[in-house]
Amino acid sequence: MAKVQKGTIPKVWRYIRRYRLLLILSMLFAAATVAMTLYLPILIGNAIDLIVSPGHVDFPGIRSLLIKIGIIAGCTGLTQWIMNMLNNRITYHIIRDVRQEAFGKLQILPLSYLDAHPSGSILSRIIADVDQFADGLLMGFTQLFTGVVTILGTLLFMLSISWKITLAVVLLTPLSLFIARFIARRTYSMFRLQSQVRGEQTALIDEMIGNQKVVQAFSHQAESMEQFDEINDRLARCSLQATFFSSITNPATRFVNSVVYASVALTGALMCISTAGAAVPFTVGQLSCFLSYANQYTKPFNEISGVITELQNALACAARIFELIEETPQIPDQTDAAELEHVAGNLSISDVSFSYVPDRKLIEHLNLIVKPGQRIAIVGPTGCGKTTVINLLMRFYDVDQGSISVEGKDIRNVTRHSLRSSYGMVLQETWLKAGTIRENICMGKPDATEEELLQASKAAHAHSFIKRLPQGYDTLIGEDGGSLSQGQKQLLCIARVMLCLPPMLILDEATSSIDTRTELKIQEAFSRMMQGRTSFIVAHRLSTIREADVILVMQDGHIIEQGNHDTLLAKNGFYANLYNSQFAR
Repeated sequence: MAKVQKGTIPKVWRYIRRYRLLLILSMLFAAATVAMTLYLPILIGNAIDLIVSPGHVDFPGIRSLLIKIGIIAGCTGLTQWIMNMLNNRITYHIIRDVRQEAFGKLQILPLSYLDAHPSGSILSRIIADVDQFADGLLMGFTQLFTGVVTILGTLLFMLSISWKITLAVVLLTPLSLFIARFIARRTYSMFRLQSQVRGEQTALIDEMIGNQKVVQAFSHQAESMEQFDEINDRLARCSLQATFFSSITNPATRFVNSVVYASVALTGALMCISTAGAAVPFTVGQLSCFLSYANQYTKPFNEISGVITELQNALACAARIFELIEETPQIPDQTDAAELEHVAGNLSISDVSFSYVPDRKLIEHLNLIVKPGQRIAIVGPTGCGKTTVINLLMRFYDVDQGSISVEGKDIRNVTRHSLRSSYGMVLQETWLKAGTIRENICMGKPDATEEELLQASKAAHAHSFIKRLPQGYDTLIGEDGGSLSQGQKQLLCIARVMLCLPPMLILDEATSSIDTRTELKIQEAFSRMMQGRTSFIVAHRLSTIREADVILVMQDGHIIEQGNHDTLLAKNGFYANLYNSQFAR
C-alpha cells in the first residue's frame, strides 16, 4: 500500500509542475493571507490593553485600531479569494490534462484490454475516480498550503510574545500529528477498495442498462437485483469502514487541540497574575492574543488531518487512473511500415496460431490462400474462431505465430490505416455515432458527392426510409443510432460500405436484422458489389453463402473442410450435417 502511494505522488507532481507559476502565486497569496490573519490578533490584543478600567478607556486609540482591523480583514478576504481562484484553476487544468491523457490512451489501447475490462469500470475511472481525485487535490491546495504556513507563522508570532507558553504548545502538538498519521495510514487501503467496488458497481449498472431487453426477455431481473444487492452491500461496508475510520481523525485531533488551548489559558492566566507588578508585565491583551494564536495554531492540524483523509481517497482514485494511463498501448506501426497501394485482393494466411488466453488454444496452424475476387465463406459452430479470423485479418489482434500477408506484404509491416482502409466491414453489431445520417454514411469517405451518397443509399435500400425522416439525410441521430430500428441502423452501415467500395469486404451476419424481402434485394446489391472484390462472409444461415467460391468449415480453430457448396454436400461430412440440420424437425 505504502509503495503504491509513494509511486502515485510523483505521478501527480508530474501534472502539477506544468502549472508551477500558478502554484508559486497561490503560495505567495497563501502566505499573505496567513500573515494578515495572524496580525489581526495583535491589533485586537492592543485594543484590549487600551481598556484599563472604568473611565480609563482610550477611545481614539481603539477607533484607530478598529479602522486598521477593518482594512486588514478586507485585504485578507481579497487575497484569500485570489488564492482560491488560482487553486481552482490549477486543479481543474490538472483534471483536464488527466482526462485527456486517459481518453487519449483509450484510443490506442489494444482490443485485448477493452475486451478484458468492463466498459463501466473504465468509465468509472475516467469520470468518478477523476472527480474524487479533483476534490482531494483542491482541498489539498486550499487547506494544506495555508495550514502549513499558518503553523509556521503562528509559531514565530507566539515566540515573539512568550517562549515559555510556546514551548508548552509545541510539546503537546506532536500528539495530534501522531493520531492523524496513525489513522491516515490505515484508511488508504479502505478508500482504494471503495474505489474498486464503485467501479464494479458502475460496470454492472452500465451492462444492465445496455442489455435491459435481454434481461427482461429471459426474466433475469431477480438475479440481476441479487447481483446488484451483493455489490451494493459490499460498497456500503467499504464506504462505511473508510468513512468511519477517517472521521475519527477530526474528533481525536480536536481533543488534543482543546488540551493545548486549556494549557495556554491556564499558563497565561498564571503569568498575568505573577507578572502584575513587574516592569514588563504579561498583559490580558497578550493573553487574548496568545489564546487566538493557540486556536489558529491547532486549527490547521485539524484541517490537515481532514485533508490527509481526503488525500488518501484522492491518491487511491489517482492510482486507478494512472493504472489505465500506464497500460501498455497497442504495438505502434513500424517506423519503416509501408503503405498498402493498388490492393487487388491477394491474401494468404500461413501457419497462423492465435489464442486470447495463453493456456486456452483457439486457432492452430491455420493456412489459407485467397485470390483476387474470390468469395470466402466461413462457417462453423459458435466459438470455432470465425470472428477471430476477421479480427486477425483487420489486425485488431496480432497473430501469436505465423503470418498474414496482403499483396505479398506481411500486415505487421504495413500501416494499420492503409490495411484497414482496404477493407469494408458490415457486422451484426452496428457502428453509428451521434450526428446526422449524412455524416454516418460518409464516415469512410468524407469528401463524397451528393450523387455518390444517393447512389450508395439506394443500393443499400436505405434511401426510402431516410427520405421519410424529418430532415432526410440531415436528420440528427443519437449515439448508436438513437431511435432507429436495428434493421435501419444496419442499412446505414451497408450504405457506408457501398459508398467507399474498398477492394476487400468482410460481411459478418450483415443482414441479420433485416426483413426477408429487403434482404433478398440487398443480397443482389452485395453480389454486384462483390464482383471483382475479395470477400469474406461469416454467416450462421447457410442459405446466404451457397454462392461462395470457397467455403471454409471451421471447428476448434482448424479448417476441417474446404470447397464450394455442392462439393461439401457431396462429401456428406460436417458441412452437410450442419446444412441439413436447418431442415431437420
